[in-house]
Amino acid sequence: MADGGPGRASARKAADFDPVLLAVLSNRFESIIREMTNTVMKASRSSVIKNARDMSCGLLTYDHRLVSVEEALPIHVTGLELTTQPITKLFTEIKEGDAYLNNSPFYGGTHHADLTLCIPVFCDGEPMFWTLARSHHADIGAPEPTTYLPYAGDIYMEGVHFPCVRVHENYQEKADIVRIGLQKIRVPSIWYGDYRAQVGACRTGERRLKELVKHYGIDVIKHFIEAWMDYGERRAIDAIKQLPGGTFSYEVRHDPVPGVADEGVPIKAKVTIDNRKGLITVDVRDNPDCVPGGLNVTEACVIASCRTGVYYNIDSTIPHNHGSASRIVPLLRDNCVVGRPQHPIGTSCATSNVNERLANAVQCCFAQLGKPYGMAEGGGNASAALGVVSGTDKRRKEAVPYVTQVMLGLSGGPGSHGHDGWLTYECSVGNGIMVNDSIEIDEATYPILIEERSVARDSMGFGEWNGAPAVKGSYRSLTGEMTVYFFGDGGTFPPKGVLGGLPGSGCGTWKRLKNGKLERQPDFDHCSAGEKEAVHYRSCAGGGYGSPRDRDPERVLADLNRGWLSPEKARSVFGVAARRGANGVDYELDMAGTAKLRAAKPKTTSRKAKSSSNRRRK
Repeated sequence: MADGGPGRASARKAADFDPVLLAVLSNRFESIIREMTNTVMKASRSSVIKNARDMSCGLLTYDHRLVSVEEALPIHVTGLELTTQPITKLFTEIKEGDAYLNNSPFYGGTHHADLTLCIPVFCDGEPMFWTLARSHHADIGAPEPTTYLPYAGDIYMEGVHFPCVRVHENYQEKADIVRIGLQKIRVPSIWYGDYRAQVGACRTGERRLKELVKHYGIDVIKHFIEAWMDYGERRAIDAIKQLPGGTFSYEVRHDPVPGVADEGVPIKAKVTIDNRKGLITVDVRDNPDCVPGGLNVTEACVIASCRTGVYYNIDSTIPHNHGSASRIVPLLRDNCVVGRPQHPIGTSCATSNVNERLANAVQCCFAQLGKPYGMAEGGGNASAALGVVSGTDKRRKEAVPYVTQVMLGLSGGPGSHGHDGWLTYECSVGNGIMVNDSIEIDEATYPILIEERSVARDSMGFGEWNGAPAVKGSYRSLTGEMTVYFFGDGGTFPPKGVLGGLPGSGCGTWKRLKNGKLERQPDFDHCSAGEKEAVHYRSCAGGGYGSPRDRDPERVLADLNRGWLSPEKARSVFGVAARRGANGVDYELDMAGTAKLRAAKPKTTSRKAKSSSNRRRK
């Protein structure tokens, strides 16, 4: 994001803007985004948007500066300005009543499944804002019924691309454009309903912005925008100046994907903290060239992950707007797996997988500063726990095809100083915004039975501050064959701990055959399961922060009584002894036994990554 734009000079004089009004208006903008978000969630039809919240809304100034985000996925909104910049270059005339569709990775999109609706907002005839609604659609017309295509080497294998296409003019939908989606995308009624929910959200935002400008006056709103950007920048500068200076690097590795990345994909981030200028540079140029598949990360996602990894390590109350983002400078290169992929290379997995590893690398750079800085690696995405399922629902009078993405087991978050990881973290670029599916709603909507969803005991990344544990479970079809596509990462190289913390358990997918036998599946693949078969999954756990022997025994006891930790691991890993209490159910600390264990030299503890077969199934 360039440090500039119309009105920037006046921002330096923003100190004369009423601070109370600054707070009022910033909350008004956030409330507009909140209403947009609620509109998408309530009006959408697919479970991945409606229930799991794989969607985000945001507001930009007309000159593409991020004003505000509310509760949104970091990967969706932290580089949002790239989505509208091409529109003003491609169209010589942008009018009130227009709306544009953009899901092209080569025109500022995240990846092709994230269809973004962009609406210009005119106030008194002047273009002032963009409202945006970005939703992950379960199907976008690829040859296979999934949007995660690691073996798709180019966009011709990905489905429909709308590269900044005008879909509304004079507030009227252009039927010929919509007809492309209806013809090409599976279960078109679901797709169209999800798209219409985005339209409703952006038009709602447009109305609310017009009302806000009318109430306060256009000059006051313009002055607020500059004051708000300046406030975000000043807060970011102050936060960065409190960090130790220097250059730090961290390397991660994505699991192998045969034929695309046989040895996995190594990713390195180099973070330079200039605490005199209040500036952080994130250099990701020293990374491999693009791979021949869908693992390549788009420019919008790379920029978002670089900024996100930094935001995680500075004051969380800092506004995530253009001003604060201007103090984080990503350095990218062309034709890099985490850079600027060149048309027509495949990028279908750009929002997950390698991108999550990149965000982890950035956030873990700060752990090189030592305690209390930084964080461990968070869990990756995510086995059949987040599978794209498809089939035919035969429970009704007429058979109905279905395709959706389930969110049944989100990966565990990393440990950080003073905090255990979040159980519902999902991944480094989702950070707890997405939610687990409601089992009851999934079962009512689709012909699927959820047999189990539970926390996997002893799976967390052990540390002074634990990474969150993994989630395991299983599900099966009730009517005929079900196909499940999954895109796991972390089965071979699980999330690592930092500063003495241990790695979390890796992910995995298994198919339960009719005879009850479990058959391990490659981490990146698909399988079909009949009515008497089932799919089992385990998500990734987060890495630990600090030595497990430094963990407060009371916190170890709490994990025991949750059922997340076994007494054996409490003793061997944490040096904590416990016994059953008087009720015969709960554990209580054995203080003398704990003191003895911790006084002894601890045994070497480790969790080796189990290599899993990633051979592509035919």
